[in-house]
Amino acid sequence: MSAEQQSETGAQGSIVLSVDAMGGDRGPAAVVAGIAKAAQKNPNLRFLLHGPKDELEQLVSRRKGLSAVTEIRNADGIVHMEDKPSHIMRHGDNTSMWSAIEAVRNKEATVVVSCGNTGALMLLSMLRLKKLPGVNRPAIAILWPSRNPQGFNVMLDVGADIRADARDLLQYALMGVSYARNGLSLPRPRVGLLNVGVEEHKGRTELKEAHELIANHASDANCDFVGFVEGSDIPGNRCDVIVTDGFTGNIALKTGEGTAKLIGDLLREAFSYSPLSRLASLLALTSLTRLKKRIDPRRVNGGVFLGLNGTVVKSHGSADPTGVAAAVKLAYDLAQSGFSEKLAARVASAVTPDHDADETGQTNGTTK
Repeated sequence: MSAEQQSETGAQGSIVLSVDAMGGDRGPAAVVAGIAKAAQKNPNLRFLLHGPKDELEQLVSRRKGLSAVTEIRNADGIVHMEDKPSHIMRHGDNTSMWSAIEAVRNKEATVVVSCGNTGALMLLSMLRLKKLPGVNRPAIAILWPSRNPQGFNVMLDVGADIRADARDLLQYALMGVSYARNGLSLPRPRVGLLNVGVEEHKGRTELKEAHELIANHASDANCDFVGFVEGSDIPGNRCDVIVTDGFTGNIALKTGEGTAKLIGDLLREAFSYSPLSRLASLLALTSLTRLKKRIDPRRVNGGVFLGLNGTVVKSHGSADPTGVAAAVKLAYDLAQSGFSEKLAARVASAVTPDHDADETGQTNGTTK
């Protein structure tokens, strides 16, 4: 194992994550509680925690055993949700977000986890980590609850860039395949291209061009391309990876979140309507609890920035300790699988004539 690999995985084979403690709506207390929750479930986790040292030391010391697996990196600056990304790019080198990204850039940790400003996090990640060779636009991938056996579908892009041409959509497909394979353990993911209809003559020019490109690369990428899919297929079982541009993806994501909240509110209203309905809610408590857990966004919290020289997990800004712990678990799973290196090899296979390099960088005639 190289010195860099030893640094990223810790002294005894553990996984080191770089966590931005500041910037979330609930403050550093929720972040510290979240990483403590994750550490209790996984003894192989180690953390580099970035933020005001005095404040973080007090929070960490209150969590049993967390001090032993956490190193605090002092950073007094905070990236707020209302800050302009361009300003942070020029003046944010003293912030916890910058410090967290820098640790991955220096190979001290494997994955960045942050609840902070999405635009600033993406811009700083691109500035400090750089894009993978051949990647024009990075993408944000999320897990969407679905009817598939794995319980989730991968969808990208959901907001990294509102534009995407045919070549970008091809790269999103390849990155999504790698994420589905390493994050959801799907040996041969099915890919769908989001459109206004499933007929091949429908859609914008770039979508028709992307349809042909993805179909031509599917065999080399060891995936199945199902063609165009519609919005109703996002939570369905027709495919495992849904590819779209950031404008469409972000609208779909926010619409889904709003609809889920509306359904939850309507259910609560319906079950509190009368004494009989309240009794019915008690009788259905087990089923309702199972449903709540199944669609709880906190338990699938974490959008992954794809296309960079390093993995970044963006936790929801309003994440509570349960949400932070879920983002940390996702980061751990990706780090353990060697996802960053496999993704780089996957992208390289689409921008070079040689398609026989596998995702570990070796040549054996197959790709993962």
